[in-house]
Amino acid sequence: MFRGSFTLTLDEKGRLALPARYREFLLSDCQGHLVCTVDIHDPCLLLYPLAEWEEIEEKLKRLSSFNPQERRLQRVLLGNAADCDMDKSGRILVPALLRQHAGLSKGIRLVGQLNKFEIWDETTWHDRLAADIALEQAQAGEVELSDRLQDFIL
Repeated sequence: MFRGSFTLTLDEKGRLALPARYREFLLSDCQGHLVCTVDIHDPCLLLYPLAEWEEIEEKLKRLSSFNPQERRLQRVLLGNAADCDMDKSGRILVPALLRQHAGLSKGIRLVGQLNKFEIWDETTWHDRLAADIALEQAQAGEVELSDRLQDFIL
């Protein structure tokens, strides 16, 4: 499970070094084979170990190519998916088109999301986090929560 967030640096070639605490797991779990694609909701990237990505592909395969919304989702996620293999130093190369989509600069934030990572531009991450906290405070008690969130206890 991937959790926590890490401030990392994207080098001049577009590579980022994954946190040391996850490298051994990624090498044993997926031989360092990862897949990166765009997030359809936020200006960030999603980075999956290969086995997790293959589950996403199976779900996408079950969608109808005749339904325009489902076809769009397939096109965006699969059309932007890129293999990102870890090198001996635990680095992955993030393709230029994906870096451009997420507006990645030198400073980035890698955010663990259980089965995947999100890759954010550092400034965008801080702006989004501040906006999410402000929205939550402004709406406290004013928003109807889903059943799952009503039963969610920390």
